[in-house]
Amino acid sequence: MSDDTTASTTPSAADGLRDRRTVLRCAAMVALAGAGAPILAACGGSDTSGSGSTGGTSTGTSPSATGSAPSASASSGGGGGTVLGPVSDVPVGGGKVFTDAKVVVTQPTAGTYKGFSAVCTHQGNPIGSVEGGQIVCPFHNSHFSITDGSVVSGPAPSPLPAVKVKVEGSNIVESA
Repeated sequence: MSDDTTASTTPSAADGLRDRRTVLRCAAMVALAGAGAPILAACGGSDTSGSGSTGGTSTGTSPSATGSAPSASASSGGGGGTVLGPVSDVPVGGGKVFTDAKVVVTQPTAGTYKGFSAVCTHQGNPIGSVEGGQIVCPFHNSHFSITDGSVVSGPAPSPLPAVKVKVEGSNIVESA
């Protein structure tokens, strides 16, 4: 048997390095792709909760707003709605984001409560806070009116959809 035959069946050191580099490069690509998926999901353009929204207008002077919202995960109240939280959490001239329910409730004037989707109409990111009389999305700095959900400053292209809310006892309740 000659040395040439043995050399041709044994992989060279360069081949081993090339294979190892390929495996490491592929592992790095998979790790990067996996880490980037949540980031890309956060920039999605729509809410995938499966429920749409319908608009409506408020009539009368009762402390409520109209519309439809994504389903909430909070406990149900005795009056047939989902309890979002206590009335005391929603200051006059401000509001509170109920993250689990994806609802923001505002109180533009004393005793008048308005509900809106807490999903920004720009790219579907969650609303972050209510500051200075405006609903704020921290991702791209869209601002919305606490009175009607209209866009105060963009890049959001449309107002926040209304959500029906009402006061039951000392709680804010999302109603159907």
